[in-house]
Amino acid sequence: MNFFGLDNAVTKLALDYGVTDWLTMGIGRSTYQKEFDGFAKVKLFRQKEHKKMSFSLSYVGSIYIQSLPASAFHLDTGKTYYFSNRVCYMNQLLIAHKFSNKFSLQLMPTHIHYNLVDNTKDPNDLFAIGIGGRMKFTKRMAFTWEYYYVTNPMSEANGLPVHNAVSVGIDIETGGHVFQLVFTNATDLSERSVIGQTNGDWGNGDIHFGFNISRFFTIVKPKDFKDSKNKIW
Repeated sequence: MNFFGLDNAVTKLALDYGVTDWLTMGIGRSTYQKEFDGFAKVKLFRQKEHKKMSFSLSYVGSIYIQSLPASAFHLDTGKTYYFSNRVCYMNQLLIAHKFSNKFSLQLMPTHIHYNLVDNTKDPNDLFAIGIGGRMKFTKRMAFTWEYYYVTNPMSEANGLPVHNAVSVGIDIETGGHVFQLVFTNATDLSERSVIGQTNGDWGNGDIHFGFNISRFFTIVKPKDFKDSKNKIW
């Protein structure tokens, strides 16, 4: 099963839905290990305007389920491969501050739990701190970057050494769509693999190019647009 040919490339399809102004939920499916994921994002605090020390705080909880055949993980077919071995969890705080209309910065303390790891010496629980930023240089374009430092990294993943993930990119807004062009040393797309299992090394030229396309749809008309004549509603 190659998901209509999409598994021949590194791709992910995802759908996020804003349930309320403080809760977002989503599901997705990526080609890496034919992985399904779901998440919930809860906004705990919102930055207040005109207050320099104010910030936004959100919590994200995710679950990842690999759907590859058991034989892809263990050559010894005599071993029982439980469903729980396929599951991984992530807990993350997003601490963000918008310094101006052009510059924002975010800290991302992260905990990832792997029910099963490749090496018995590797930890099942990883702890990392991420930092990312966004700088707008035109009304519709922005420079973005992200770095994760893992405090207790695995010795290796997929048979290769593990490195901290570093990504830089350009966001291009075109009205309804947002195009993101990204250069990174990570080849996978889920947080549990990008943060804890990145094998690429920028110093060795392991730089990969990718892009994201996001599209916003409105299902329920917001109250603020009750009397709007905008055709999008």
